[in-house]
Amino acid sequence: MMHDMTASLSQIPGPDSIATFQMDNGIKVLTFENRNAETVYAIGILANGGDQDPPAKTGLAHFTASLLSRGTEKTPFNTFHAKLEAAGANLSFSCSSRNTWFRGKALAEDTDLIFQLAADGLRNPAFKDEYVERLRRQLLAGLALRDQDTGEVASLLFDQYLFQEHPYALPVDGFTHTIKDISRSDIVDYHRSYYSPGELIIVVSGAISAEEVNKIAEQYFGDWKSNEQTVKPNALIPPAPATIIRKHKFLEGKSQLDLILGSFGPSRTSSDYLPATIGNNILGQFGLMGRIGRRVRTDAGLAYFASSSINAWEDTGTWDISAGVNPQNTDKTIALVREEIKQFISEKVTEEELSNTKSHLTGRMPIILETNAGIANAILTMYRFDLGFEYYRQYKDLVNAISSEDILATAQKYLHPDRLLVTSAGPGKDFA
Repeated sequence: MMHDMTASLSQIPGPDSIATFQMDNGIKVLTFENRNAETVYAIGILANGGDQDPPAKTGLAHFTASLLSRGTEKTPFNTFHAKLEAAGANLSFSCSSRNTWFRGKALAEDTDLIFQLAADGLRNPAFKDEYVERLRRQLLAGLALRDQDTGEVASLLFDQYLFQEHPYALPVDGFTHTIKDISRSDIVDYHRSYYSPGELIIVVSGAISAEEVNKIAEQYFGDWKSNEQTVKPNALIPPAPATIIRKHKFLEGKSQLDLILGSFGPSRTSSDYLPATIGNNILGQFGLMGRIGRRVRTDAGLAYFASSSINAWEDTGTWDISAGVNPQNTDKTIALVREEIKQFISEKVTEEELSNTKSHLTGRMPIILETNAGIANAILTMYRFDLGFEYYRQYKDLVNAISSEDILATAQKYLHPDRLLVTSAGPGKDFA
């Protein structure tokens, strides 16, 4: 068990313990041998996602990824899952705005099974009409629930108006009308166009050597040939709000209103990311949801919950505050949050706040890295965002090097009380 980062550097993945291998078809395999548990955890990530969806087919990438475990040309649906169940293993496929993922966990002796089924799902999905239509019904049921959830709808509005014409403005799981219009041929064409090995990254952590992993990976992925895919270039990020922009969506039969206030934040590759993360922890996370939670929820009693969050991708990020309120308290909550932002960008955080947050962030990191899933995700983060394989070994020093001045400067760069997108959903008439 790792509870002292300084004493456990050898157990934290680094350049001397992460083995890298690249196949002739471009697939990259990263392995960390961890004999502390008799299991393995594998992550695979492909460079295609919702940003490749045609506008009239929003949700196509997600629909496609969700079918990968529902039977292949070689393995029927029931057999696919019976093999996993018999081994006590699990394997899932998912989709984000930029990527398609697989994640699998098994005993080390069943690593071969995870690779076999992951490769089969990615390369040979059957897309049988029966399962396409069954999944369509499930997706539509999920969208019906999503579209009546005040938090989800407020978040959809936030993305829509912050990102405007950018693909990030659209939900990965699509809309009811687009999911209804997606045909099996759309799914087959999407898979043929965008599923290709050239950008596939596979990360494995567990009780298995790199040599064994590479051999297995070659067996199931080595003969996968790249297609002539044409991936859309990354769209330009729109400008941040220049004033207060207010949007609301009425949802019938709701008593609570969900509220989001925010704008753009740093990308994951930005030098601003770490001071923003520490600052955000102080602003709306640490303890009972930080300063925001204390001011809005505990002291003023205006919200059921109130917190802040940072979301970061390769090319941009968001920094926002969310709250669940009685509709009568909406305007008061917005005003109080803006006051708290104004104070946060006007003076440095206290040394006590900074010390407590640093201790929290550095203290939880070794615990995250105790599991193979945590290790595999950490390795993928370092690789995807070009942080360097020393990143988590240096993490404590990197965090402790951030000053209150750094946090203030970063907050002043991204948080502006008079330049915010404010979205909400629940009782009250629609307005823009």
